[in-house]
Amino acid sequence: MKNSVCVATFLLTAAMAGAQPSVLDHNLAVRTVATGLDSPTTMAFLGPKEMLVLEKATGKVRHVVDGTVQAAPAVDLAVNSAVERGLLGIALDPAFGTNHYVYLYWTCKGTAPVAPEVNACTDPPALGDDTTDISAVPLLGNRVDRFLWNGTSLTFVQNLIKLHAYQNDGAAEPPGQGDLGQPLAGNHNAGVIRFGPDGKLYIIIGDNGRRGMLQTLPSGPTLTGLGPKVPDDQFGGPEPDNAHFTGVIIRLNSNGTTPTDNPFYAVGAQMGGEPGANIQKIFAYGFRNSFGMAFDPRSGDLWMSENGDDTFDELNRVTAGFNSGWIQIMGPLERLSQFKAMETSFGAGTLQQLRWPPTRIADSPAEALSRLFLLPGAHFENPVFSWKWAVAPAAIGFLSGRALGPQYDGDLFVGGSRTTLEGGYLFHFNLTGNRQKIGTDDPRLEDRVADNAGKFDGTESESLLFGRNFGVVTDIHTGPNGNLFLVSLSNGAIYEIYRL
Repeated sequence: MKNSVCVATFLLTAAMAGAQPSVLDHNLAVRTVATGLDSPTTMAFLGPKEMLVLEKATGKVRHVVDGTVQAAPAVDLAVNSAVERGLLGIALDPAFGTNHYVYLYWTCKGTAPVAPEVNACTDPPALGDDTTDISAVPLLGNRVDRFLWNGTSLTFVQNLIKLHAYQNDGAAEPPGQGDLGQPLAGNHNAGVIRFGPDGKLYIIIGDNGRRGMLQTLPSGPTLTGLGPKVPDDQFGGPEPDNAHFTGVIIRLNSNGTTPTDNPFYAVGAQMGGEPGANIQKIFAYGFRNSFGMAFDPRSGDLWMSENGDDTFDELNRVTAGFNSGWIQIMGPLERLSQFKAMETSFGAGTLQQLRWPPTRIADSPAEALSRLFLLPGAHFENPVFSWKWAVAPAAIGFLSGRALGPQYDGDLFVGGSRTTLEGGYLFHFNLTGNRQKIGTDDPRLEDRVADNAGKFDGTESESLLFGRNFGVVTDIHTGPNGNLFLVSLSNGAIYEIYRL
């Protein structure tokens, strides 16, 4: 999938303008909670009828009270919103009731053209004017910051981490990568942040076009990813130094320090240096990109959606030390030959970033597994569900409680990052009794793969369809009243699904 949530999907087309969101269950209905928002991405409830909502391109955190968007933003950050950058993720501190801390994931604005020595934005970060200039971002332009909420506004407290953002994959150095003519890019920033039941902050960033260790290429973008190490790009690598710390779920303490019980803490300590310090922060790795991450309210397990290129979008249950397999593997391991055949023959026959084309995908599952970069204690697992052709999943969220009916309590909901399928679908998944797998009554889905007929096709997902015309769904939450709330980026609205 090229630029999974591209600029075009952020704009509501005329054809979609009159289509109202709806659900298939006639006992449920949809109402609009807030509207008039500018490309909203994520939200956080402050109370039963009070929330903070992020606007991707304006850099504004909007305070919404009883459905009314307050005139003054809580804060107005100077963002770079080119392609998939911008103001992306929000989480409230587990002790928000006493410390009033709010955490934001966002992409700061730099000065174009950016030279490699421009490493990061200053602290405290700039406010005000934004940019869509794809080059106007520092190397480490993605960041997670802690703010203090005083009831009407947010004040910067500290930066927790600065992450890769500047994507100049077409470079003369190192030579021979085959990507010299490739333009600047601004995708695969991910950006969802969540506090887990353990009180730790989980942050996901996409691969940002890197082709190094954390894309399971131990030696960088060589033929197999094995052998002598070669630089990932003009900034070095392939080690996970700050310029190549991408395609990972990071787990931090709420103050930004690294938990000593992270799965690779000892490995990173042994490695040392900047790469070792980053490895210590990793909870899981080997991801292409994601717009959805949520904790199961019953088991406490972490789940996420992962976007493939053209094929094999995934849902994953993420355990400590999980390696999702990108770029060596996408979808179930036993479908590897399908993955290679489809990616080499569809469209341009590339994997977007040109340094490691799909012709280099392994020819057997055993070969693919042998190539993986597996840190000590890491493990590869198949996704819990896949779509053969990309349907572009975005936000995921669990319903906690029986407000919509006992049949939905604890179930998983998935929204789309394109309006191509059902005008912006909402899928519904049951989980098995042990909460580790997807349950289904559709015999076509016994293999947990929807074998659809092409990109954005809904074949074999009919039994999953719960709602349509929600646009680009970028956040899903159980509200304080137990109903299901969705953020629609393309519709500029927040919706509530409730029982009649």
